[in-house]
Amino acid sequence: MQAKLHRWAAADAGRRFDDLFNLVCDPATLMVAFERVAGNRGARTPGIDGLTVNEVEERIGVPEFLHDLRESLKDGSFRPLPVRERMIPKPGGSGKVRKLGIPTIADRVVQAALKLVLEPVFEADFEPVSYGFRPLRRAQDAIAEIHMLGTNGYRWVLDADIHACFDEIDHAALMDEVRDRVKDKRVLRLVKAFLKAGILTELGSRRDTITGTPQGGILSPLLANITLSVLDRHLQEPWKPGGAMSTGKRRNTRHAKGLPTWKIVRYADDFLVLVNGTRHDTEALRDQIAMVLAPLGLRLSAAKTQVVHLSEGVDFLGFRIQWRRKRGTDRWYVYTFVSKRPIRSVKAKVRALTRKTSQQDLGFVLHRLNTVQRGWAYYFRHAVAKDTFHALDNFTWWRVVHMLRTRHRWSWKEFRRRHTTPSGRWLSFAAGKIELARISAIPVTRYRYRGSKIPTSWVTGTA
Repeated sequence: MQAKLHRWAAADAGRRFDDLFNLVCDPATLMVAFERVAGNRGARTPGIDGLTVNEVEERIGVPEFLHDLRESLKDGSFRPLPVRERMIPKPGGSGKVRKLGIPTIADRVVQAALKLVLEPVFEADFEPVSYGFRPLRRAQDAIAEIHMLGTNGYRWVLDADIHACFDEIDHAALMDEVRDRVKDKRVLRLVKAFLKAGILTELGSRRDTITGTPQGGILSPLLANITLSVLDRHLQEPWKPGGAMSTGKRRNTRHAKGLPTWKIVRYADDFLVLVNGTRHDTEALRDQIAMVLAPLGLRLSAAKTQVVHLSEGVDFLGFRIQWRRKRGTDRWYVYTFVSKRPIRSVKAKVRALTRKTSQQDLGFVLHRLNTVQRGWAYYFRHAVAKDTFHALDNFTWWRVVHMLRTRHRWSWKEFRRRHTTPSGRWLSFAAGKIELARISAIPVTRYRYRGSKIPTSWVTGTA
Protein backbone atom coordinates (compact mmCIF):
# COMPACT_ATOMS: atom_id res chain seq x y z
CA MET A 1 0.00 0.00 0.00
CA GLN A 2 2.77 2.46 0.92
CA ALA A 3 4.79 1.56 -2.19
CA LYS A 4 1.79 2.25 -4.43
CA LEU A 5 0.99 5.57 -2.75
CA HIS A 6 4.60 6.71 -3.10
CA ARG A 7 4.82 5.61 -6.72
CA TRP A 8 1.59 7.43 -7.64
CA ALA A 9 2.68 10.59 -5.80
CA ALA A 10 6.12 10.59 -7.46
CA ALA A 11 4.60 10.04 -10.92
CA ASP A 12 2.17 12.98 -10.65
CA ALA A 13 3.28 16.01 -8.63
CA GLY A 14 -0.19 17.56 -8.83
CA ARG A 15 -2.19 14.52 -7.78
CA ARG A 16 -4.55 14.93 -4.80
CA PHE A 17 -5.38 11.67 -3.05
CA ASP A 18 -8.94 10.78 -2.17
CA ASP A 19 -10.31 7.84 -0.14
CA LEU A 20 -7.27 7.66 2.14
CA PHE A 21 -9.51 7.38 5.20
CA ASN A 22 -10.33 3.74 4.47
CA LEU A 23 -6.58 2.99 4.40
CA VAL A 24 -6.17 4.70 7.80
CA CYS A 25 -9.01 2.60 9.24
CA ASP A 26 -7.88 -0.65 7.65
CA PRO A 27 -7.36 -3.33 10.35
CA ALA A 28 -3.89 -4.13 8.97
CA THR A 29 -2.87 -0.45 9.15
CA LEU A 30 -4.11 -0.12 12.73
CA MET A 31 -2.32 -3.33 13.75
CA VAL A 32 1.01 -2.12 12.31
CA ALA A 33 0.40 1.27 13.95
CA PHE A 34 -0.19 -0.37 17.36
CA GLU A 35 2.96 -2.48 17.00
CA ARG A 36 4.99 0.64 16.30
CA VAL A 37 3.49 2.44 19.28
CA ALA A 38 4.16 -0.60 21.50
CA GLY A 39 7.76 -0.74 20.27
CA ASN A 40 8.52 2.87 21.22
CA ARG A 41 10.29 3.77 24.43
CA GLY A 42 7.28 5.83 25.51
CA ALA A 43 4.94 2.81 25.49
CA ARG A 44 5.05 2.75 29.30
CA THR A 45 4.18 6.45 29.56
CA PRO A 46 0.42 7.09 29.83
CA GLY A 47 -1.55 10.01 28.40
CA ILE A 48 -4.25 11.86 30.34
CA ASP A 49 -6.40 8.70 30.48
CA GLY A 50 -3.69 6.87 32.46
CA LEU A 51 -3.59 3.95 30.01
CA THR A 52 -0.30 2.34 28.92
CA VAL A 53 0.38 -0.25 26.21
CA ASN A 54 0.80 -3.01 28.82
CA GLU A 55 -2.60 -2.22 30.32
CA VAL A 56 -4.20 -2.27 26.85
CA GLU A 57 -2.70 -5.71 26.22
CA GLU A 58 -3.58 -7.15 29.65
CA ARG A 59 -6.90 -5.49 30.57
CA ILE A 60 -8.60 -4.84 27.22
CA GLY A 61 -6.86 -7.01 24.67
CA VAL A 62 -5.32 -5.67 21.47
CA PRO A 63 -7.99 -7.02 19.04
CA GLU A 64 -10.83 -5.56 21.11
CA PHE A 65 -8.99 -2.23 21.57
CA LEU A 66 -8.33 -1.87 17.83
CA HIS A 67 -11.87 -2.97 16.91
CA ASP A 68 -13.41 -0.29 19.14
CA LEU A 69 -10.95 2.29 17.83
CA ARG A 70 -11.79 1.41 14.22
CA GLU A 71 -15.53 1.63 14.87
CA SER A 72 -15.17 5.06 16.49
CA LEU A 73 -13.14 6.27 13.51
CA LYS A 74 -15.66 4.98 10.97
CA ASP A 75 -18.77 6.31 12.72
CA GLY A 76 -17.12 9.69 13.31
CA SER A 77 -17.28 9.57 17.12
CA PHE A 78 -13.47 9.51 17.57
CA ARG A 79 -12.14 12.69 19.20
CA PRO A 80 -8.47 13.15 20.15
CA LEU A 81 -7.94 13.94 23.83
CA PRO A 82 -5.63 16.76 25.00
CA VAL A 83 -1.97 15.80 25.28
CA ARG A 84 -0.36 15.59 28.71
CA GLU A 85 2.34 18.25 28.96
CA ARG A 86 5.70 17.45 30.52
CA MET A 87 8.72 19.69 30.85
CA ILE A 88 11.98 17.88 30.09
CA PRO A 89 15.50 19.39 30.29
CA LYS A 90 17.14 20.28 27.01
CA PRO A 91 20.34 18.31 26.29
CA GLY A 92 23.70 19.90 27.03
CA GLY A 93 23.08 20.99 30.62
CA SER A 94 21.89 24.49 29.62
CA GLY A 95 19.23 24.44 32.35
CA LYS A 96 16.47 25.16 29.81
CA VAL A 97 13.43 22.93 29.38
CA ARG A 98 11.46 21.69 26.38
CA LYS A 99 7.71 21.15 26.29
CA LEU A 100 6.76 17.56 25.50
CA GLY A 101 3.17 16.57 24.71
CA ILE A 102 2.18 12.97 25.51
CA PRO A 103 -0.96 11.75 23.69
CA THR A 104 -3.10 8.84 24.86
CA ILE A 105 -2.41 5.35 23.47
CA ALA A 106 -5.51 5.52 21.23
CA ASP A 107 -4.42 8.87 19.82
CA ARG A 108 -0.89 7.57 19.25
CA VAL A 109 -2.22 4.59 17.29
CA VAL A 110 -4.37 6.81 15.07
CA GLN A 111 -1.48 9.21 14.55
CA ALA A 112 0.78 6.28 13.63
CA ALA A 113 -1.87 5.05 11.15
CA LEU A 114 -2.11 8.52 9.61
CA LYS A 115 1.68 8.64 9.33
CA LEU A 116 1.76 5.23 7.60
CA VAL A 117 -0.62 6.54 4.94
CA LEU A 118 0.55 10.16 4.56
CA GLU A 119 4.32 9.75 4.78
CA PRO A 120 4.87 7.94 1.45
CA VAL A 121 2.75 10.58 -0.31
CA PHE A 122 4.64 13.59 1.04
CA GLU A 123 8.04 11.89 0.82
CA ALA A 124 7.69 12.14 -2.95
CA ASP A 125 7.68 15.96 -2.60
CA PHE A 126 10.37 16.47 0.04
CA GLU A 127 13.70 17.89 -1.10
CA PRO A 128 16.85 15.76 -0.70
CA VAL A 129 18.42 18.49 1.49
CA SER A 130 16.03 17.57 4.35
CA TYR A 131 17.32 14.78 6.62
CA GLY A 132 15.42 14.84 9.91
CA PHE A 133 12.72 12.27 10.77
CA ARG A 134 12.75 10.75 7.30
CA PRO A 135 13.16 7.07 6.36
CA LEU A 136 16.73 5.84 5.74
CA ARG A 137 18.21 9.29 6.47
CA ARG A 138 20.32 10.28 9.44
CA ALA A 139 22.19 13.18 10.97
CA GLN A 140 25.49 11.94 9.51
CA ASP A 141 24.10 12.47 6.00
CA ALA A 142 23.45 16.13 6.79
CA ILE A 143 26.96 16.55 8.22
CA ALA A 144 28.48 14.85 5.15
CA GLU A 145 26.66 17.29 2.85
CA ILE A 146 27.89 20.28 4.87
CA HIS A 147 31.42 18.85 4.69
CA MET A 148 31.12 18.41 0.91
CA LEU A 149 29.76 21.93 0.36
CA GLY A 150 32.42 23.51 2.57
CA THR A 151 35.12 21.68 0.64
CA ASN A 152 33.68 23.08 -2.61
CA GLY A 153 33.78 26.75 -1.68
CA TYR A 154 30.59 27.25 0.38
CA ARG A 155 32.34 28.94 3.30
CA TRP A 156 29.83 31.51 4.55
CA VAL A 157 27.14 30.01 6.76
CA LEU A 158 23.78 31.24 7.97
CA ASP A 159 23.46 29.37 11.27
CA ALA A 160 19.70 29.74 11.71
CA ASP A 161 17.39 28.96 14.60
CA ILE A 162 13.59 29.04 14.30
CA HIS A 163 12.02 30.38 17.46
CA ALA A 164 9.75 27.73 19.06
CA CYS A 165 9.10 26.05 15.72
CA PHE A 166 6.83 23.23 16.95
CA ASP A 167 4.82 25.67 19.09
CA GLU A 168 4.22 28.41 16.52
CA ILE A 169 3.44 26.67 13.21
CA ASP A 170 0.34 28.30 11.76
CA HIS A 171 -2.44 25.71 11.48
CA ALA A 172 -4.03 27.30 8.39
CA ALA A 173 -0.70 27.35 6.51
CA LEU A 174 0.00 23.74 7.50
CA MET A 175 -3.45 22.54 6.44
CA ASP A 176 -3.04 24.33 3.09
CA GLU A 177 0.12 22.30 2.48
CA VAL A 178 -1.64 19.07 3.44
CA ARG A 179 -4.59 19.88 1.14
CA ASP A 180 -2.21 20.20 -1.81
CA ARG A 181 -1.88 16.41 -1.68
CA VAL A 182 -4.89 15.17 0.31
CA LYS A 183 -8.44 15.55 -0.96
CA ASP A 184 -10.15 13.22 1.53
CA LYS A 185 -12.05 15.51 3.92
CA ARG A 186 -12.23 12.84 6.62
CA VAL A 187 -8.44 12.62 6.76
CA LEU A 188 -8.14 16.42 6.74
CA ARG A 189 -10.62 16.66 9.65
CA LEU A 190 -8.62 14.06 11.56
CA VAL A 191 -5.32 15.92 11.08
CA LYS A 192 -6.95 19.19 12.11
CA ALA A 193 -8.52 17.53 15.16
CA PHE A 194 -5.08 16.50 16.40
CA LEU A 195 -3.77 20.03 15.86
CA LYS A 196 -6.67 21.47 17.89
CA ALA A 197 -6.77 18.76 20.61
CA GLY A 198 -5.38 21.04 23.32
CA ILE A 199 -2.92 20.56 26.16
CA LEU A 200 -3.34 19.51 29.79
CA THR A 201 -0.54 21.34 31.65
CA GLU A 202 1.46 19.93 34.54
CA LEU A 203 -0.61 22.14 36.85
CA GLY A 204 -3.81 20.48 35.61
CA SER A 205 -5.23 23.36 33.57
CA ARG A 206 -6.50 23.00 30.00
CA ARG A 207 -4.92 25.10 27.25
CA ASP A 208 -6.14 25.36 23.67
CA THR A 209 -3.66 24.86 20.84
CA ILE A 210 -4.15 27.86 18.57
CA THR A 211 -0.85 27.24 16.80
CA GLY A 212 1.81 24.54 16.68
CA THR A 213 1.99 20.77 16.77
CA PRO A 214 3.09 19.41 20.19
CA GLN A 215 6.45 17.67 20.34
CA GLY A 216 6.01 14.06 21.39
CA GLY A 217 3.22 13.20 18.97
CA ILE A 218 4.03 10.58 16.33
CA LEU A 219 2.57 12.75 13.59
CA SER A 220 4.28 16.00 14.68
CA PRO A 221 7.67 15.50 12.93
CA LEU A 222 5.94 14.71 9.62
CA LEU A 223 3.69 17.78 9.94
CA ALA A 224 6.72 19.96 10.75
CA ASN A 225 8.55 18.60 7.70
CA ILE A 226 5.49 19.30 5.51
CA THR A 227 5.45 22.90 6.75
CA LEU A 228 9.20 23.52 6.45
CA SER A 229 9.34 21.95 3.00
CA VAL A 230 8.05 25.38 1.84
CA LEU A 231 11.44 26.81 2.85
CA ASP A 232 13.30 23.91 1.21
CA ARG A 233 11.46 24.41 -2.08
CA HIS A 234 12.09 28.15 -2.08
CA LEU A 235 15.85 27.85 -1.56
CA GLN A 236 16.23 24.82 -3.85
CA GLU A 237 14.20 26.27 -6.74
CA PRO A 238 17.29 27.67 -8.56
CA TRP A 239 18.83 24.15 -8.47
CA LYS A 240 15.92 22.58 -10.37
CA PRO A 241 16.33 21.84 -14.12
CA GLY A 242 16.41 25.14 -15.98
CA GLY A 243 17.16 27.11 -12.81
CA ALA A 244 19.93 29.67 -12.34
CA MET A 245 22.12 27.14 -10.44
CA SER A 246 21.05 23.94 -12.18
CA THR A 247 24.37 23.27 -13.95
CA GLY A 248 28.04 23.79 -13.18
CA LYS A 249 28.32 26.21 -16.10
CA ARG A 250 25.47 28.36 -14.81
CA ARG A 251 26.92 28.42 -11.30
CA ASN A 252 30.34 29.45 -12.69
CA THR A 253 28.66 32.22 -14.70
CA ARG A 254 27.00 33.53 -11.54
CA HIS A 255 30.31 33.53 -9.69
CA ALA A 256 32.00 35.34 -12.59
CA LYS A 257 29.34 38.06 -12.29
CA GLY A 258 29.86 38.29 -8.52
CA LEU A 259 26.54 36.56 -7.75
CA PRO A 260 26.28 33.96 -4.98
CA THR A 261 25.10 30.36 -4.95
CA TRP A 262 23.67 28.69 -1.87
CA LYS A 263 22.39 25.41 -0.45
CA ILE A 264 20.26 24.63 2.58
CA VAL A 265 20.88 21.60 4.79
CA ARG A 266 17.98 20.95 7.17
CA TYR A 267 17.38 18.47 9.97
CA ALA A 268 13.82 18.95 11.28
CA ASP A 269 13.70 22.56 12.56
CA ASP A 270 17.50 22.98 12.62
CA PHE A 271 19.11 24.18 9.41
CA LEU A 272 22.19 25.82 7.92
CA VAL A 273 22.38 27.75 4.66
CA LEU A 274 25.84 27.53 3.11
CA VAL A 275 26.78 30.29 0.68
CA ASN A 276 29.46 30.51 -1.99
CA GLY A 277 29.65 34.29 -1.94
CA THR A 278 30.15 37.03 0.62
CA ARG A 279 28.92 37.92 4.07
CA HIS A 280 26.58 40.48 2.53
CA ASP A 281 25.04 37.77 0.31
CA THR A 282 24.45 35.59 3.37
CA GLU A 283 22.81 38.40 5.32
CA ALA A 284 20.51 39.09 2.36
CA LEU A 285 19.46 35.42 2.42
CA ARG A 286 18.61 35.74 6.12
CA ASP A 287 16.10 38.49 5.32
CA GLN A 288 14.71 36.42 2.44
CA ILE A 289 14.24 33.37 4.69
CA ALA A 290 12.47 35.47 7.32
CA MET A 291 9.97 36.54 4.64
CA VAL A 292 9.36 32.91 3.59
CA LEU A 293 8.80 31.79 7.20
CA ALA A 294 6.42 34.61 8.15
CA PRO A 295 3.30 33.20 6.36
CA LEU A 296 3.96 29.90 8.16
CA GLY A 297 3.70 31.65 11.53
CA LEU A 298 7.44 31.18 12.11
CA ARG A 299 10.30 33.57 12.79
CA LEU A 300 14.04 33.39 13.17
CA SER A 301 15.48 33.80 16.66
CA ALA A 302 17.41 37.08 16.62
CA ALA A 303 19.65 35.92 19.48
CA LYS A 304 20.58 32.52 18.00
CA THR A 305 20.66 33.21 14.26
CA GLN A 306 24.08 34.33 13.09
CA VAL A 307 26.27 34.65 10.02
CA VAL A 308 29.66 32.99 10.43
CA HIS A 309 32.59 32.02 8.23
CA LEU A 310 33.42 28.32 8.19
CA SER A 311 36.94 29.16 9.39
CA GLU A 312 35.33 30.23 12.70
CA GLY A 313 33.53 26.88 12.95
CA VAL A 314 29.83 26.11 13.24
CA ASP A 315 28.00 23.66 15.53
CA PHE A 316 25.28 21.48 14.04
CA LEU A 317 23.64 18.31 15.40
CA GLY A 318 26.37 17.86 18.01
CA PHE A 319 29.23 18.20 15.51
CA ARG A 320 31.55 21.14 14.96
CA ILE A 321 32.44 21.73 11.31
CA GLN A 322 35.42 23.99 10.65
CA TRP A 323 37.62 24.98 7.71
CA ARG A 324 41.19 25.09 9.02
CA ARG A 325 44.81 24.62 8.07
CA LYS A 326 46.20 21.12 8.27
CA ARG A 327 48.97 20.97 10.83
CA GLY A 328 52.43 21.16 9.29
CA THR A 329 51.16 22.27 5.87
CA ASP A 330 49.77 25.34 4.12
CA ARG A 331 46.70 23.44 2.93
CA TRP A 332 43.22 24.08 4.29
CA TYR A 333 40.54 21.44 4.72
CA VAL A 334 37.08 21.09 6.23
CA TYR A 335 37.18 19.03 9.45
CA THR A 336 34.35 17.61 11.53
CA PHE A 337 34.88 17.48 15.30
CA VAL A 338 32.70 16.69 18.31
CA SER A 339 31.14 19.83 19.80
CA LYS A 340 31.77 20.76 23.43
CA ARG A 341 28.11 20.43 24.47
CA PRO A 342 27.70 16.66 23.77
CA ILE A 343 31.04 16.03 25.52
CA ARG A 344 29.73 17.86 28.59
CA SER A 345 26.47 15.94 28.33
CA VAL A 346 28.05 12.47 28.24
CA LYS A 347 30.43 13.41 31.08
CA ALA A 348 27.43 14.46 33.18
CA LYS A 349 25.85 11.03 32.58
CA VAL A 350 29.09 9.28 33.58
CA ARG A 351 29.29 11.38 36.75
CA ALA A 352 25.70 10.53 37.64
CA LEU A 353 26.44 6.79 37.31
CA THR A 354 29.72 6.87 39.26
CA ARG A 355 29.01 9.01 42.30
CA LYS A 356 31.40 8.20 45.14
CA THR A 357 28.52 7.44 47.49
CA SER A 358 26.73 5.20 44.99
CA GLN A 359 25.75 1.77 46.33
CA GLN A 360 24.52 0.41 43.00
CA ASP A 361 25.75 -3.00 41.93
CA LEU A 362 29.04 -2.71 40.02
CA GLY A 363 27.71 -4.89 37.19
CA PHE A 364 24.75 -2.55 36.70
CA VAL A 365 27.03 0.51 36.72
CA LEU A 366 29.41 -1.00 34.15
CA HIS A 367 26.51 -2.10 31.93
CA ARG A 368 24.97 1.39 31.98
CA LEU A 369 28.35 3.03 31.33
CA ASN A 370 28.89 0.77 28.32
CA THR A 371 25.41 1.47 26.97
CA VAL A 372 25.70 5.25 27.34
CA GLN A 373 29.23 5.57 26.00
CA ARG A 374 28.95 3.13 23.11
CA GLY A 375 25.76 4.74 21.79
CA TRP A 376 27.41 8.17 22.06
CA ALA A 377 30.64 7.01 20.40
CA TYR A 378 28.91 5.26 17.49
CA TYR A 379 27.05 8.50 16.74
CA PHE A 380 30.30 10.51 16.66
CA ARG A 381 32.66 7.90 15.22
CA HIS A 382 32.71 9.60 11.81
CA ALA A 383 34.20 12.80 13.26
CA VAL A 384 37.84 13.54 14.12
CA ALA A 385 37.21 11.90 17.48
CA LYS A 386 40.04 9.49 18.36
CA ASP A 387 41.61 11.83 20.94
CA THR A 388 38.15 12.65 22.32
CA PHE A 389 37.39 8.94 22.77
CA HIS A 390 40.71 8.36 24.56
CA ALA A 391 40.06 11.35 26.86
CA LEU A 392 36.57 10.04 27.73
CA ASP A 393 37.95 6.56 28.43
CA ASN A 394 40.46 8.13 30.79
CA PHE A 395 37.76 10.27 32.44
CA THR A 396 35.47 7.25 32.97
CA TRP A 397 38.31 5.09 34.29
CA TRP A 398 39.18 7.63 36.98
CA ARG A 399 35.52 8.06 37.92
CA VAL A 400 35.20 4.31 38.51
CA VAL A 401 38.49 4.33 40.46
CA HIS A 402 37.26 7.06 42.83
CA MET A 403 33.88 5.31 43.25
CA LEU A 404 35.46 1.94 44.14
CA ARG A 405 38.09 3.43 46.46
CA THR A 406 35.42 5.35 48.38
CA ARG A 407 33.03 2.39 48.47
CA HIS A 408 35.63 -0.10 49.80
CA ARG A 409 37.83 2.42 51.67
CA TRP A 410 40.89 1.28 49.78
CA SER A 411 44.14 3.18 49.87
CA TRP A 412 45.81 3.77 46.53
CA LYS A 413 48.34 1.04 47.32
CA GLU A 414 45.57 -1.46 48.12
CA PHE A 415 43.57 -0.49 45.03
CA ARG A 416 46.61 -0.88 42.82
CA ARG A 417 47.38 -4.30 44.30
CA ARG A 418 43.86 -5.53 43.55
CA HIS A 419 43.63 -4.17 40.02
CA THR A 420 47.02 -4.92 38.46
CA THR A 421 48.72 -8.08 37.27
CA PRO A 422 51.95 -9.30 38.93
CA SER A 423 53.81 -7.59 36.09
CA GLY A 424 52.15 -4.25 36.90
CA ARG A 425 49.60 -4.07 34.05
CA TRP A 426 46.18 -2.64 34.87
CA LEU A 427 43.25 -5.05 34.83
CA SER A 428 39.93 -4.06 33.23
CA PHE A 429 37.07 -3.29 35.59
CA ALA A 430 34.67 -6.22 35.50
CA ALA A 431 31.74 -7.74 37.38
CA GLY A 432 31.02 -11.30 36.31
CA LYS A 433 30.85 -11.29 32.51
CA ILE A 434 30.37 -7.51 32.30
CA GLU A 435 33.54 -5.59 31.56
CA LEU A 436 34.02 -1.84 31.19
CA ALA A 437 34.40 -1.21 27.46
CA ARG A 438 36.84 1.29 25.99
CA ILE A 439 35.25 3.45 23.30
CA SER A 440 38.70 4.28 21.92
CA ALA A 441 38.64 0.76 20.43
CA ILE A 442 35.72 1.80 18.17
CA PRO A 443 37.08 2.52 14.67
CA VAL A 444 36.88 6.17 13.58
CA THR A 445 35.97 6.26 9.89
CA ARG A 446 34.97 8.86 7.32
CA TYR A 447 31.23 8.95 6.54
CA ARG A 448 30.85 9.24 2.79
CA TYR A 449 28.41 11.70 1.28
CA ARG A 450 25.51 9.77 -0.24
CA GLY A 451 23.62 12.67 -1.83
CA SER A 452 21.04 11.48 -4.34
CA LYS A 453 22.10 7.85 -3.74
CA ILE A 454 20.06 7.65 -0.53
CA PRO A 455 17.40 5.02 -1.30
CA THR A 456 13.67 5.44 -0.83
CA SER A 457 12.02 2.95 1.53
CA TRP A 458 9.10 2.11 -0.70
CA VAL A 459 11.21 1.54 -3.80
CA THR A 460 13.69 -0.78 -2.11
CA GLY A 461 10.94 -2.63 -0.20
CA THR A 462 12.35 -1.76 3.23
CA ALA A 463 9.38 0.22 4.57
